[in-house]
Amino acid sequence: MSHLNLKPYLLSKPCTSLSFPFGDDVAVFKVNNKMFALLGHHNDLDMINLKCDPDESLALQDIFPAIKPAYHMDKKHWISVYFDGSVPQGEVERLIDNSFTLVVNKMTKKEQAAIKIHL
Repeated sequence: MSHLNLKPYLLSKPCTSLSFPFGDDVAVFKVNNKMFALLGHHNDLDMINLKCDPDESLALQDIFPAIKPAYHMDKKHWISVYFDGSVPQGEVERLIDNSFTLVVNKMTKKEQAAIKIHL
């Protein structure tokens, strides 16, 4: 699986935008201007940073060696998934869905309703 395969999946989320605030090699995906995913490169591997429940984050790190505390982000609430082939694409997509939901759930009720109507 390549991180490039994930761009269409990330952009299929309602009210999602793509920007490159950190340079051409770091793609930031936002829902209503709130980041829920970042695609980049670190330690010679492509990777994605995603928001994650702290307890789930610890469990995932025990299961998958390619899931680490997030590079350059809050390590309690964000994870980095490195594309070394050990994390199945379905699991990465589930983590993207969870990240999206966690970010949307922190928005106002009005913002949430405007997004959830598209789900």
